[in-house]
Order: sequence, then structure tokens, then C-alpha cells
Amino acid sequence: MQLSPPIVQPWHSLDLLWQGDQTAVQQGLPHSQLPPAWQILILGDGSPTRHLQLLTSEKTCVDVIDMSLIGTVDDGAPLQIAAVPQPWLRRQVWLRTSSGQRLAYAVSWWDANHVDEYLENRNLPIWDSLSHLHTELYRDIQGLYYGHSAALETAFQEKGPFWGRHYLFWHDRKPLTLIYEVFSPYLRKYLGPMQ
Repeated sequence: MQLSPPIVQPWHSLDLLWQGDQTAVQQGLPHSQLPPAWQILILGDGSPTRHLQLLTSEKTCVDVIDMSLIGTVDDGAPLQIAAVPQPWLRRQVWLRTSSGQRLAYAVSWWDANHVDEYLENRNLPIWDSLSHLHTELYRDIQGLYYGHSAALETAFQEKGPFWGRHYLFWHDRKPLTLIYEVFSPYLRKYLGPMQ
């Protein structure tokens, strides 16, 4: 008997206008392309949930919109997914203020056999879950994106294009998860114009 591949919801990747690799991440971008305040958020290796909380003075909440066991299927994820052990579980979330303003979208791919060790409460931001466990991490930003998404325009109630990034979280010298994030232009309220 042949098993059918799992049916999973799509995730919201950007239709690209521009893409940058690790060289762009390390060197930074010209300020005419991405102003300094936005670069600190997008190119920085700190916790985005913590940064968003500091910017808005509100708690950053997580709305989990999808948890799909995708096994070993090609999910259209960045190539670095190959570093994360299989089978994969994909998690999609909105990051929002406690008053309900969506600030970012994130999708992450985990080793399905070990995800519960790191996400004891799947409704917490990843950083909160891992810091409660005192897990030492290294956020290795791999790529940058600038592009459109009709689904994200609707969800953010903001016109694109949008800035995004992807990175690997490393723990104990091993890749723990791959994360793809897109930020809402609403953050102009705190960071100034995007370009």
C-alpha cells in the first residue's frame, strides 16, 4: 500500500524583487536601500519578539496558525532546511502586540522527533520557550528578502513590498530550526520609513 503525501497548508513566501545572501547580511545594506533602524531589526542577531516588545511597549504575543507534519517533502523552504534533521514539522505564526496589531509573520521548520523538547508551550514565542529552558543559541542569518505577498498584505492590512529574512538557530553546534520571517510595514511607526 502506497501512502499519500501529507496535505499541508501553504506558507507565505515573498514574490521577490530583491534577494541578499550572507555577504549582504555581514556587510549591511546601503542606507538608501534599508535605513539603519530597520537594519538593526532585520540584520541583528537578537530576538525579534524582544525587539518588537521594546519598540511597541506591549507584550509580543504569538498566534499559531499552522502546525503541519510535512515529513520529507520539498516545502519550498530555503535551501538551509537540509541542515535540519528530518522528518520536518512546520510551524506558522503571527507575531502581534497584546492589543492585536500584527507585526510579523514567521514560519519555522523543526525536527518533528524533537520539537516538543524545545517548544513545550507551542503558543509562546520561540525565544521565550528556549530562554525558559536556558538553551544557548546562535542565530545565523542566511538571507534577506524584499518582495510582495497578497496574503501578507491582507493579514497585515498594509501594502507591500515587505522585508524578510531567514536564519538557522544553532544549539550545541547543531542546527535546531530554520526560520523565515517577514516584517509588517506598520513598524514604520517606530522605525521610520523603510527606504
